[in-house]
Amino acid sequence: MTAAIPRRPLADHSMCSSVDGNEKRKQRGSRLPAVSITLAALSVASFWVVGLGFLLGVGAVVCGAVATSRSTVADDEAASLRALLGVVAGVAGITVSAIALFPMLAQL
Repeated sequence: MTAAIPRRPLADHSMCSSVDGNEKRKQRGSRLPAVSITLAALSVASFWVVGLGFLLGVGAVVCGAVATSRSTVADDEAASLRALLGVVAGVAGITVSAIALFPMLAQL
């Protein structure tokens, strides 16, 4: 003999409107701080490749600077700090790449 298991009705998402359109927009945010950090990390990691680390560092600084100027990032403290970290790490990638690039250019 099998017992019938009562099933709960599926939740109607239109009835649960705890998240409105503004909160959804805030949750989405901007991806530029994450892109800036990613480019900066790749810049530092690939400093030994001629010119690649330098270009990735410049991209990280540009993405971080654009991200800090956006209002969605400026309102979110964590995103603002991520964008700043991307800028600082991008500058570090540019510096390390330039230090590695100048001796290589002297050999040419």
